[in-house]
Amino acid sequence: MFSTGQKIFGLIFAIAFILIIIWSYRKDLKLHQLYYKKVWIVGISIIFVIGLFAILTFILHK
Repeated sequence: MFSTGQKIFGLIFAIAFILIIIWSYRKDLKLHQLYYKKVWIVGISIIFVIGLFAILTFILHK
């Protein structure tokens, strides 16, 4: 399915991509702590709204 060269390239690309993402996140960590203090509230709100839509869907389709 994939040649050996393609597998090696994919592995190197994945490792490099993950390392760059980690480096970028660490570089911006102070900004994240400054600007995104209450982002967890947004996450909980989204989960709540999706749950509410799911419950309404099940209730309305009975």
